[in-house]
Amino acid sequence: MSEIQTIEPLLLSAAKAAHLLGISRAHFYSMHSSGTLGPQPMRLGGRVLWSIDELKRWVDADCPQRQKWVQIRRTNNV
Repeated sequence: MSEIQTIEPLLLSAAKAAHLLGISRAHFYSMHSSGTLGPQPMRLGGRVLWSIDELKRWVDADCPQRQKWVQIRRTNNV
């Protein structure tokens, strides 16, 4: 019998990223547009997606605002 493996996605939609963070999609977009959300999205095939790894690192860094997050990433070469 084969074992079923769960694959974690690398990129998330705004709705799934918001769910991961425990906030509403509207609040997620508000944070993104105000610069409170550090990670920037990427476009892939017309979709706007966020890196799950970067979101996790951002939370581990205590959720700094985008300007500070960019400095942290630059300093750590992430």
